[in-house]
Amino acid sequence: MAIPQPKIIRNYEVKLPSRKLELLTQPEVASQLENNPLIILPAGSVEQHGPHLPAGTDTFAANIIAERVAEKMDGLVIPGGPLGVTPFHMPYEATITLSHETYIRVVYETCESLAKHGAKRLMIVNWHEGNSSSLAIAAERLHRECGLSVLTVQACYVAAELYGPTSGGLTHGGEIETLAILAAYPELVHLDRIEGSSDHKHGSRMDKLRRTRSYQPVLSDIRTIAPTGWYGNPSRANVKKGTQMLEDLGEAIANEASEIFILLDEVNGGIATLDKMAKKE
Repeated sequence: MAIPQPKIIRNYEVKLPSRKLELLTQPEVASQLENNPLIILPAGSVEQHGPHLPAGTDTFAANIIAERVAEKMDGLVIPGGPLGVTPFHMPYEATITLSHETYIRVVYETCESLAKHGAKRLMIVNWHEGNSSSLAIAAERLHRECGLSVLTVQACYVAAELYGPTSGGLTHGGEIETLAILAAYPELVHLDRIEGSSDHKHGSRMDKLRRTRSYQPVLSDIRTIAPTGWYGNPSRANVKKGTQMLEDLGEAIANEASEIFILLDEVNGGIATLDKMAKKE
């Protein structure tokens, strides 16, 4: 998708030095929202990821992918905040969790602010399963109350679809998550410290069920499926493969999301109708 030519606002030639809102000036943000009212919210968490990955793995991955997608779709990445909903990992230090209620409010009010500034489309790029139910509620409200056209992308599942067959599937602290961080922040990955990966056989069925639509058990503690808190085999991860994975993810999500937003405009009556709906409510 072609990036619009820079516009002149108050005698400034506005070019984006970054896709991240917090690094931009007011004229740059105003110009970008006028050119393309697409905002992208990365969603992750701060939680333990074993002895080899940083606690911010999910947040880092969500932000990295969101920026890649923003470049390809000419969007604006807004601050998603580092925290998410992760009581599942609270038995381990380095985990910080928000309640569902708090997280819904943070997501809603963040995106509501941008809707007031002219945003029309919202893409949520999520890399943490524990956020999913809260994001669904926030997304529904943002659509109905703020008139935003909303698409949530479960980026970790997209990664599993593309790289799961060659990377041991989607595991906690395994190769896929290691690839994401290794490509962008190699200094934060400690492959020399890998030890204690859980024997995942006893919990594999329950873990798979958590990611299906038909049967979804609620588990209280990561140790019920991974006694050491993490599982997988990150030892084969390398920077080259990680860089390629991030590029493939950005491309796949951007292509699919572009088509979905067009369909959303058609089935929801377009942005103009959404504006009217928001005003009526």
